[in-house]
Amino acid sequence: MATPPTASSLLALAKTDVTLPIPKETVYAVLASPPFVYIPGTFNTRDLGLLPVPSGSPSIRPGFAFRTASLEGLAPEGHDAIRALGIKRVFDLRSMKEHRTKPDPVVEGVEGSWVAGDERDAMEDLSGFVEGEGEKGYERMYLDVMRMYRGSLREVLVHVRDREGEGFMFHCNAGRDRTGVAAGMLLALAGVDPDAITLDFMLSRVGTEPAREQLLAFAMRGTGVTSVDAPGFYNLCSLKVASWERFVKGVEREYGGWEGYVTGTLGFSEEDLEKIKKNLVAKE
Repeated sequence: MATPPTASSLLALAKTDVTLPIPKETVYAVLASPPFVYIPGTFNTRDLGLLPVPSGSPSIRPGFAFRTASLEGLAPEGHDAIRALGIKRVFDLRSMKEHRTKPDPVVEGVEGSWVAGDERDAMEDLSGFVEGEGEKGYERMYLDVMRMYRGSLREVLVHVRDREGEGFMFHCNAGRDRTGVAAGMLLALAGVDPDAITLDFMLSRVGTEPAREQLLAFAMRGTGVTSVDAPGFYNLCSLKVASWERFVKGVEREYGGWEGYVTGTLGFSEEDLEKIKKNLVAKE
């Protein structure tokens, strides 16, 4: 059995320019290794409990929390794979339009969950992504996710609090942005090392590689640009460590951190918060 890739090698691969392909033999080897999980008919699927963390850092327990891209193209074998992973509930983090246009398939034995959020159109303004590496735009976009999808994020945490014996999965379209915010929240509440959380964010560059060209074309249509050289577009489509770090600072400024968001905005009690944290963390 091949040795799983290290955190440093994964991060180096995740820094590959989004306009350039990752060699197939490289990306397929990584996608067949933890923390990635193969589910036919979707992509960018990971077990948050298999994320490499530094020695001594807490981690989410394996087989409990999974993130992925959209499931509307799920193959029959994908249904089997989801059940085999022990997943009992799938959270759809998409908008009403996305949810209705391309609904999740019904997977036997698996409950679906979707909560209506703020139906304002997703931000298409590239102005915040022009400067630097787009940090300002990412901070604003992800803070918007925390506001617009707070109902869905709350339901995910209710599941963690009340159904710790049932594995769950959550997704948006590419499993990158809204899904990335949800994953960052769960990892932070579990006390995972900040650098490992940043790595999880960056790994969507690798996880979306099989659909990279389609996603770039989708982003061009959504923003109305005709070239990847349009001001801000490249930064919007690129994942950078600095962008995630800027967002985390925004969470601290706006909410006093993730725990403040969970208690102050999502309405959980301190007792709830402690149970959520306890249920997430792998037992030593």
